[in-house]
Amino acid sequence: MHPLRAYLLRFVPSLTEADWQPLEQALRPRHLARGEHFVQAGESYPVLALLLQGACRLYYPRPDGEERTTYFFFENHLLGDYTSCLTGQPSQLSIQALVDTELVVFDYAVLRQLYDERPVYERFGRLVAEYHLLGTDARLVEHLLLTPEERYRALLSSGKTKILERIPQHLVANYLGVTPVSLSRIRARVAREC
Repeated sequence: MHPLRAYLLRFVPSLTEADWQPLEQALRPRHLARGEHFVQAGESYPVLALLLQGACRLYYPRPDGEERTTYFFFENHLLGDYTSCLTGQPSQLSIQALVDTELVVFDYAVLRQLYDERPVYERFGRLVAEYHLLGTDARLVEHLLLTPEERYRALLSSGKTKILERIPQHLVANYLGVTPVSLSRIRARVAREC
C-alpha cells in the first residue's frame, strides 16, 4: 500500500480505491539533499508532502539572523506550509532537510479540488487540521507555561524519542528555547536525579 494512502486511512478509514485514484495520479517524488529547503520564508510554495525517509525541521528565521525551531518531521509525517497554502501569501517559515530526505509531494490545489468532489477528503482535511491545531496548541502551552527544564522533562516523557535520538543537540536546544550550554546543564541535572 502506498504510504500516503496508509496515512489517509488513519484519518478516514472509509477511503475507497476510487477516492484514492485522483490523488495518486497527482503524486510525484522529491528528493531533498541534507540542508536543502522544502520551502523557505518569503516563498509561496502551495505544495504538501509526506516524508517517506529522512528528517526535516520547521523553523522561523528572525530578522536578527536567529532561528526558532518549532517542529521536526520524520517518516510518515505530512508537511508543508498550510498557512501559505490557504492564503497564497509568502511563507513565514522554512522547512529544511536535516539529512538526505525522500518525499512524495502533491499540489495543495489538488487536495482543495478533492474537498469539493469527494466528501472523504473534506473529512480528512478537517481531521488533519484538528490534529495539527492540537499539536500547535500543546507546543505553545509548553513555551508559555513551562520552564526550560520542564520542557526538557516533558520531551523525555512524551514518547518523541526520535527527536532525542536523531536530531543534533544544538537543534534540540533551539527547539526547547535554550542555548546548547543550558541544555547540557539541564541534561546533567536530570541525569543526576535518575
